[in-house]
Amino acid sequence: MSKEESSEKTETKKTAKAADLSKAKAKKQSESSSYSQKKNKKSEVRKILRGQAHIQSTYNNTIVNLTDLSGNCLAWGSAGRLGFKGAKKATPYAATLVVDNICERVEKYGLKEVDVYLNGIGAGREAAVRALQSNGLQVMSIKDVTPIPHNGCRSKKARRV
Repeated sequence: MSKEESSEKTETKKTAKAADLSKAKAKKQSESSSYSQKKNKKSEVRKILRGQAHIQSTYNNTIVNLTDLSGNCLAWGSAGRLGFKGAKKATPYAATLVVDNICERVEKYGLKEVDVYLNGIGAGREAAVRALQSNGLQVMSIKDVTPIPHNGCRSKKARRV
């Protein structure tokens, strides 16, 4: 083999490598663009017209959870999450602010009607329901799901003196 032939072979190898690299770059670019298209498809928000509002109101806090009809969480919030501390978490004012915050985050779903499920005996129960109505959600039904003991646990034996 002469020097000319060997130099031709190395040049063809270099051009083949360059062609392979350009093909790989083009393939990566097409993959990344298809990935961004997939990502955009996924970011489309489904429209939910009717949902459920689960309000847990205790002596210490108020927690509100908005879900779709099958129970998948759309948004949730609590008075503690908004920065209230101590006894202020259980106030009706804190409950209204929690509902305002959640309704703001749920606007993108187009929620219009809710069934309300109340749990607990705190001060924020009625305030949270009123706040749902004032934020443009139509309350279709209100159900109290607070667990009530039907005779409860067996009491301690009587003390004999």
